[in-house]
Amino acid sequence: MQVGMAASAIVGGSGFGNWARLAAQQRLSQDQLLEFDTYGNVSLIHITDIHGQLKPIYFREPSVNIGVGANAGAVPHVTGADFRKMYGIEDGSPSHYALSSGDFSSLAQGYGRVGGLDRVATVVKAIRADRPDAILLDGGDTWHGSYTTHMTQAQDMVNVMNALAPDAMTFHWEFTLGTERVTELVESLPFAALGQNIFDSEWDEPSDLFPPYKMFERGGTKIAVIGQAFPYMPIANPGWMFPEFSFGIRDENMAKMVEKVRAEGAECVVVLSHNGFDVDKKMASVVPGIDVILSGHTHDALPEPVVVGSTIVLPSGSNGKFVSRVDLDIRDGRMMGYRTKLIPIFSDVIAPDAEVAAIIDAERAPYLPELTEVLGRTDSLLYRRGNFNGTWDDLICDALLSERDAQIALSPGVRWGPSLVPGQDITREDVFGVTSMSYGQAYRSEMTGEFLKVILEDVADNIFNPDPYYQQGGDMVRTGGLGYRIDVSKPQGERISEMTLLATGERIDPSHSYVVAGWASVNEGTEGPQIWDVVENHIRKLGTVTVSENNSVDVVGL
Repeated sequence: MQVGMAASAIVGGSGFGNWARLAAQQRLSQDQLLEFDTYGNVSLIHITDIHGQLKPIYFREPSVNIGVGANAGAVPHVTGADFRKMYGIEDGSPSHYALSSGDFSSLAQGYGRVGGLDRVATVVKAIRADRPDAILLDGGDTWHGSYTTHMTQAQDMVNVMNALAPDAMTFHWEFTLGTERVTELVESLPFAALGQNIFDSEWDEPSDLFPPYKMFERGGTKIAVIGQAFPYMPIANPGWMFPEFSFGIRDENMAKMVEKVRAEGAECVVVLSHNGFDVDKKMASVVPGIDVILSGHTHDALPEPVVVGSTIVLPSGSNGKFVSRVDLDIRDGRMMGYRTKLIPIFSDVIAPDAEVAAIIDAERAPYLPELTEVLGRTDSLLYRRGNFNGTWDDLICDALLSERDAQIALSPGVRWGPSLVPGQDITREDVFGVTSMSYGQAYRSEMTGEFLKVILEDVADNIFNPDPYYQQGGDMVRTGGLGYRIDVSKPQGERISEMTLLATGERIDPSHSYVVAGWASVNEGTEGPQIWDVVENHIRKLGTVTVSENNSVDVVGL
């Protein structure tokens, strides 16, 4: 198996080489983006982490993505110039713009927006024209993250995605719609809603609503697709919204599912996962028999899959920015080789699909006046990605400090949300793109210095625990008015030090209480104005937004 796959990688492997050469020549066309040397007998199409983004956007990749333990210095924990050097990406090229953060604002002026589900539809239909029985798989975080998704309780995304006709999907933020709405939507889907790790919490048995897998016969081959929902739902999100369900990694059950589908004749096993990339790598190392893991949750975009043993692990970015095509050669019940291509959705290059574009416009039409209302403009690049801060998060923290009259602000380290380039107007749609959720109340309370340290230590362990199975998703909680030092090499409870109240320069007193404003609390009954109203009011007062460089977090131990 390994020899066969290695040979495939040398002969064909990734489609990135052709893309890189085109990038160096500074030429792009739709045909070039879609060019693919069809291979084997099975094709998979993967999209994930769309987060409600129907229209083209700007989206900056992270400049800071720290790996710990065995993943230190390994992709996707390589960024910027080091990432470009690793993959032979020429500075200033389209692939630089798509996959890296450097010089983003100026490159955005030349290459334009990315994504748009009407463009994604064009790519999906082109792949299906070449391989009519290709399997389209949605990795979750689809029904969340925008104004229209919030207002329609995700009906807009369901309607548009149905037009793309996926064969299966799995889940994460979808559950924050609440059990009743999730059940209603899942029961209406014309395709499979999968999750081998979604159990009935009362009986600790697999959920009847979410089958663990689905079998497909394509290319003369039996393919099993096993779903893996986000494992840490009740920790990272409010468990009281979906108390009927329990989750977890459940890799022992995954191993049983792999054995089961193999016994039923599966010649290829694909895991459609929302674990996050490092968790998927570990799962590939401990669960035998998986051929492909299509990875979501951590929003990573890699031009080539990572091979773990005999399993290829492939992430496909986020926000509709990429579509992955995976061609497999399945013979005699084994995967003999693969060829992949991460297709960047340059929205000025790929023509919109007319049918899906009409559905998108119809979904947005009732809300256009609200969506397009201008609240202000930005002189700064506004982005979210990064382990410790992003300028969008800095702006949100500033709004919490100002509008809620607080000394310290806390904002969740979520990864979703489009970017804005300097000179852009800020609309209500833009604000919802980084704040939309079903528990967006902005609280104001008092917390002791000791409790603030407990919060920071807890989140830090969720991110920097060297065992990926203990990394529960997201990035470090963003702070406003509070600086600190973090040593990512230390054990739990010893990473955070030198906490400082920035307004005075004084060290945080463990016994003193501070006025703290934040949002997205997982606690039931949280009270306060919605965060999007808080941010909107702040932007209106500023008129023009300028976000200064944030040096309040000192990172050591790398």
